[in-house]
Amino acid sequence: MNVVVLTGAGISAESGVPTFRGSDGLWEGHRIEDVASPSGFARDPQLVHQFYNGRRALLTGGSVQPNPAHFALARLSRARGIHLTLVTQNIDDLHERAGSEDVRHLHGELLKARCNRCGAVTPCREDLSRASICPACGGIDCLRPHVVWFGEMPFGLDEISAALSRADLFVAIGTSGLVYPAAGFVAWAKEAGARTLEINLQESAASGTFHESRRGPAGELVPRWVDELLAGTKDQG
Repeated sequence: MNVVVLTGAGISAESGVPTFRGSDGLWEGHRIEDVASPSGFARDPQLVHQFYNGRRALLTGGSVQPNPAHFALARLSRARGIHLTLVTQNIDDLHERAGSEDVRHLHGELLKARCNRCGAVTPCREDLSRASICPACGGIDCLRPHVVWFGEMPFGLDEISAALSRADLFVAIGTSGLVYPAAGFVAWAKEAGARTLEINLQESAASGTFHESRRGPAGELVPRWVDELLAGTKDQG
């Protein structure tokens, strides 16, 4: 069975990662244009670095850990009879820490930096600044967070589109249904004949387009759904 899973901010919020759009979200006190756009970075790179340095420190500080939903998806990725394509809108590494491999990070990865001069992408767990040196080319004042900002193209769309075209089941977990192109994945999957399921704490902007929706915390519902799916696959085998 070919399964495509898309995860959004809701799954990481249960691990203590603030969402962008909540009342206590990361945009509070910042304009999107200032901290998450190419023009904002060109105008004030140090402000952008400070913003992402704070997020990176939170992610690596020890308080943020994978939750049962992350671990359940890692278990699904290792199951016989299942070919899982795991796509995330999140820039954290919680899926990897839970044991998932080959995660498609649609919006990039916080624990990586990209050089604007040579294009190299390198691991990054420390603070970035204008004085940071690219480990690949030795350039100074050329590193940026390896994340997709507004107005930039998400990563891996060709591979994701191909996976959706082969999907038997598409599942969206903790997504708002507001951010494209990810919000359109359910339509792509349905056009390919896939069954579609949404798992979300509350109704999303895309809920009406899914065959089935389940409401509740991802940490509770995702392990239960994985158990159901694996039991059904075993019965069929």
